Amino acid sequence: MDFRFTDDQLTLAESVRDYLAGTHGPEVLRRLDTEGNRDPAIWQGLVEMGLTGLLVPEAQGGLGMGLVEAALIAAECGRACLAEPLVDTAFVGVPWLVGRGEAEGLEAVVAGERRIALSHAINPWVADGEGAPVQSVDPLRNLALRDGEATDDADLLNLGALMSAAQLVGLVDAMLTQAVEYAKIRTQFGQPVGAFQGLKHQLASCSVAIEFAKPVVWRAASALQDGAASAAVHVSHAKLAATDAAMLTAETAIQVHGAMGYTYEVDLHFWMKRAWALAGAWGDRAFHYARIDDAVLGGALAIGPEHTFA
Repeated sequence: MDFRFTDDQLTLAESVRDYLAGTHGPEVLRRLDTEGNRDPAIWQGLVEMGLTGLLVPEAQGGLGMGLVEAALIAAECGRACLAEPLVDTAFVGVPWLVGRGEAEGLEAVVAGERRIALSHAINPWVADGEGAPVQSVDPLRNLALRDGEATDDADLLNLGALMSAAQLVGLVDAMLTQAVEYAKIRTQFGQPVGAFQGLKHQLASCSVAIEFAKPVVWRAASALQDGAASAAVHVSHAKLAATDAAMLTAETAIQVHGAMGYTYEVDLHFWMKRAWALAGAWGDRAFHYARIDDAVLGGALAIGPEHTFA
């Protein structure tokens, strides 16, 4: 089995990365934080790139791509700390509706006229939904209190957890880059702090953590896309690995920035707060650890090399 990405997949991800880097930098995040969190021009740019229709079937005017491509783009959304609810609508809501055979209204999603507010029993809130506002640790998330009954659909949970994990991958890359760059310019005892062996080891540990998490996330996307019986376990593994990498990197990046690491003046805080928010979204660490534990120790998931690569 070939787990490598195709040239087309990598080109797509790179084009989205370049676009977001040019349109959604820290200065934009600060503007959104003070002016209402959402900008129609940013949303329209995502629409014009075709991202709102990435997973919409071609019959409804979309690109008809799969969850692997969506996970790659979700990672780029995390890298840019994208404020707009592209991932929730286009990469979680759309495939969930398509999987249920609900194609009505997808053309409006492609056109950017419809956003899908997702309500699941595992979340006490609805992202970009209507109702009483809920304060989030992330100032760029618009949350509303869940009103009434919510679905406990496992497919929706797996999609939400997968795309949260994918965003965390991008967030870690961005936080690690910021920490490394700051370590090059911050000086103590007459030299950059990045020259100290202890700090090098901390940053190296973050790099190892995210490089180990990435293939786990891509495997989960592939398993969920293929409808594998073990997909739910792979999704929980991805959420765990990405969350652990994000928590380690956020803590290390704060330490690299010194006492300023927590402050509003440092751009890092936007990525750090998004990582904290996503760590608890669509199932926290305890929930996903329990799902893996139940599958492995309960015998539902066969383990060993003869099964892993079957």
